Amino acid sequence: MSTSVAMQKNHKTHSRWFRWRFHLSGLLILIPVVLTPFYIELMSLFGGANGLGERVVGTQQVGPWTITLAEQFERGPKLDGPAGYMKTFNGALCQECAEQVKAVYMRLGKPRSLRTAGVIGFGSPYHMTFSMPVPENSASDADLWLTLEGWDGALHHAQWSLAEASPATVQFLQQLQEK
Repeated sequence: MSTSVAMQKNHKTHSRWFRWRFHLSGLLILIPVVLTPFYIELMSLFGGANGLGERVVGTQQVGPWTITLAEQFERGPKLDGPAGYMKTFNGALCQECAEQVKAVYMRLGKPRSLRTAGVIGFGSPYHMTFSMPVPENSASDADLWLTLEGWDGALHHAQWSLAEASPATVQFLQQLQEK
Protein backbone atom coordinates (compact mmCIF):
# COMPACT_ATOMS: atom_id res chain seq x y z
CA MET A 1 0.00 0.00 0.00
CA SER A 2 2.82 2.39 0.77
CA THR A 3 4.35 1.88 -2.67
CA SER A 4 1.16 2.94 -4.44
CA VAL A 5 0.89 6.10 -2.30
CA ALA A 6 4.51 6.96 -3.02
CA MET A 7 3.93 6.38 -6.75
CA GLN A 8 0.86 8.64 -6.71
CA LYS A 9 2.84 11.40 -4.97
CA ASN A 10 5.69 10.98 -7.44
CA HIS A 11 3.22 11.12 -10.33
CA LYS A 12 1.64 14.37 -9.01
CA THR A 13 5.06 15.99 -8.56
CA HIS A 14 6.13 14.77 -11.98
CA SER A 15 2.91 16.10 -13.56
CA ARG A 16 3.39 19.57 -12.00
CA TRP A 17 6.95 19.72 -13.30
CA PHE A 18 5.80 18.96 -16.84
CA ARG A 19 3.17 21.73 -16.69
CA TRP A 20 5.70 24.31 -15.50
CA ARG A 21 8.25 23.13 -18.00
CA PHE A 22 5.73 23.80 -20.74
CA HIS A 23 5.14 27.37 -19.52
CA LEU A 24 8.87 28.05 -19.13
CA SER A 25 9.55 26.90 -22.68
CA GLY A 26 6.86 29.30 -23.92
CA LEU A 27 8.49 32.12 -21.97
CA LEU A 28 11.89 31.27 -23.43
CA ILE A 29 10.39 31.62 -26.90
CA LEU A 30 8.70 34.95 -26.13
CA ILE A 31 11.75 36.71 -24.62
CA PRO A 32 13.83 36.72 -27.84
CA VAL A 33 10.79 37.67 -29.92
CA VAL A 34 10.19 40.74 -27.72
CA LEU A 35 13.87 41.79 -27.49
CA THR A 36 14.92 41.18 -31.12
CA PRO A 37 13.83 44.62 -32.47
CA PHE A 38 15.89 46.41 -29.80
CA TYR A 39 18.89 44.22 -30.55
CA ILE A 40 18.64 44.84 -34.31
CA GLU A 41 18.40 48.61 -33.78
CA LEU A 42 21.42 48.64 -31.46
CA MET A 43 23.52 46.53 -33.83
CA SER A 44 22.62 48.76 -36.79
CA LEU A 45 23.72 51.80 -34.74
CA PHE A 46 27.05 50.17 -33.85
CA GLY A 47 27.58 48.98 -37.42
CA GLY A 48 26.82 52.33 -38.99
CA ALA A 49 23.67 51.32 -40.87
CA ASN A 50 21.72 54.03 -38.98
CA GLY A 51 24.36 56.70 -39.53
CA LEU A 52 27.16 57.74 -37.20
CA GLY A 53 25.13 58.00 -34.02
CA GLU A 54 21.98 59.25 -32.37
CA ARG A 55 22.94 62.91 -32.84
CA VAL A 56 25.23 64.31 -35.52
CA VAL A 57 27.29 67.19 -34.14
CA GLY A 58 28.45 68.49 -37.50
CA THR A 59 31.11 68.51 -40.17
CA GLN A 60 34.26 70.58 -39.88
CA GLN A 61 37.30 71.34 -42.02
CA VAL A 62 40.53 70.31 -40.25
CA GLY A 63 43.45 71.53 -42.30
CA PRO A 64 43.10 69.91 -45.74
CA TRP A 65 40.71 67.23 -44.41
CA THR A 66 37.06 67.09 -43.43
CA ILE A 67 35.60 65.12 -40.52
CA THR A 68 32.03 64.53 -39.36
CA LEU A 69 31.39 63.98 -35.65
CA ALA A 70 28.38 62.43 -33.89
CA GLU A 71 27.38 61.41 -30.37
CA GLN A 72 26.82 57.68 -30.23
CA PHE A 73 24.10 58.05 -27.59
CA GLU A 74 22.37 61.26 -26.53
CA ARG A 75 23.09 60.92 -22.83
CA GLY A 76 25.73 61.90 -20.33
CA PRO A 77 28.93 59.97 -19.69
CA LYS A 78 28.65 56.51 -18.13
CA LEU A 79 30.74 55.30 -15.22
CA ASP A 80 33.17 52.67 -16.49
CA GLY A 81 34.66 51.26 -13.30
CA PRO A 82 38.12 52.51 -12.34
CA ALA A 83 38.49 54.33 -15.67
CA GLY A 84 35.94 56.91 -14.53
CA TYR A 85 33.23 58.46 -16.65
CA MET A 86 33.41 57.77 -20.40
CA LYS A 87 31.59 59.41 -23.32
CA THR A 88 31.44 57.79 -26.76
CA PHE A 89 31.60 59.72 -30.02
CA ASN A 90 31.83 58.52 -33.61
CA GLY A 91 33.63 60.21 -36.48
CA ALA A 92 33.93 59.80 -40.23
CA LEU A 93 36.58 61.17 -42.56
CA CYS A 94 35.77 62.29 -46.09
CA GLN A 95 36.33 59.87 -49.00
CA GLU A 96 39.37 61.71 -50.36
CA CYS A 97 41.16 62.19 -47.05
CA ALA A 98 40.74 58.66 -45.64
CA GLU A 99 44.05 57.49 -47.14
CA GLN A 100 45.92 60.65 -46.12
CA VAL A 101 45.10 60.58 -42.38
CA LYS A 102 47.20 58.33 -40.17
CA ALA A 103 45.36 58.80 -36.86
CA VAL A 104 42.58 60.85 -35.27
CA TYR A 105 42.71 61.74 -31.57
CA MET A 106 40.01 63.23 -29.34
CA ARG A 107 40.41 65.02 -26.03
CA LEU A 108 38.43 67.23 -23.67
CA GLY A 109 40.55 70.38 -23.42
CA LYS A 110 43.40 71.62 -25.59
CA PRO A 111 46.24 69.07 -26.03
CA ARG A 112 49.72 70.26 -25.10
CA SER A 113 51.52 67.88 -27.48
CA LEU A 114 50.95 64.76 -29.57
CA ARG A 115 51.66 62.65 -26.48
CA THR A 116 48.65 64.22 -24.78
CA ALA A 117 46.44 64.31 -27.88
CA GLY A 118 43.81 62.10 -26.23
CA VAL A 119 42.16 58.84 -27.16
CA ILE A 120 42.71 57.44 -30.62
CA GLY A 121 39.78 56.65 -32.87
CA PHE A 122 39.48 53.00 -33.77
CA GLY A 123 37.58 51.39 -36.60
CA SER A 124 37.45 52.24 -40.28
CA PRO A 125 38.09 55.83 -41.41
CA TYR A 126 34.41 56.05 -42.31
CA HIS A 127 33.16 55.02 -38.84
CA MET A 128 35.69 55.64 -36.06
CA THR A 129 34.75 55.30 -32.41
CA PHE A 130 36.20 57.38 -29.58
CA SER A 131 35.61 56.39 -25.93
CA MET A 132 36.78 59.58 -24.28
CA PRO A 133 37.29 59.93 -20.52
CA VAL A 134 35.43 62.84 -18.92
CA PRO A 135 37.16 63.89 -15.68
CA GLU A 136 34.78 64.84 -12.89
CA ASN A 137 36.54 68.19 -12.41
CA SER A 138 36.13 69.24 -16.08
CA ALA A 139 34.68 72.69 -16.70
CA SER A 140 31.27 72.68 -18.35
CA ASP A 141 32.50 75.30 -20.85
CA ALA A 142 35.43 73.12 -22.02
CA ASP A 143 36.14 72.43 -25.66
CA LEU A 144 36.30 69.10 -27.44
CA TRP A 145 39.53 68.92 -29.48
CA LEU A 146 40.26 66.67 -32.44
CA THR A 147 43.84 66.19 -33.62
CA LEU A 148 44.36 64.68 -37.07
CA GLU A 149 47.80 63.33 -37.93
CA GLY A 150 48.70 62.82 -41.57
CA TRP A 151 51.07 60.23 -43.00
CA ASP A 152 53.47 63.08 -43.74
CA GLY A 153 53.61 63.98 -40.02
CA ALA A 154 51.42 67.08 -40.31
CA LEU A 155 49.15 67.81 -37.32
CA HIS A 156 45.87 69.71 -37.64
CA HIS A 157 43.44 70.58 -34.86
CA ALA A 158 39.72 71.24 -34.72
CA GLN A 159 37.55 72.10 -31.78
CA TRP A 160 33.90 72.04 -30.86
CA SER A 161 32.45 73.59 -27.75
CA LEU A 162 31.25 70.86 -25.41
CA ALA A 163 27.81 72.49 -25.34
CA GLU A 164 27.57 72.02 -29.11
CA ALA A 165 29.12 68.54 -29.17
CA SER A 166 27.23 67.04 -26.23
CA PRO A 167 24.62 69.05 -24.29
CA ALA A 168 23.98 65.99 -22.10
CA THR A 169 27.63 65.97 -20.98
CA VAL A 170 27.46 69.67 -20.07
CA GLN A 171 24.34 68.99 -18.01
CA PHE A 172 26.10 66.03 -16.36
CA LEU A 173 29.15 68.17 -15.45
CA GLN A 174 26.93 70.92 -14.04
CA GLN A 175 25.16 68.38 -11.84
CA LEU A 176 28.52 67.10 -10.60
CA GLN A 177 29.68 70.64 -9.77
CA GLU A 178 26.50 71.31 -7.77
CA LYS A 179 27.19 68.34 -5.49
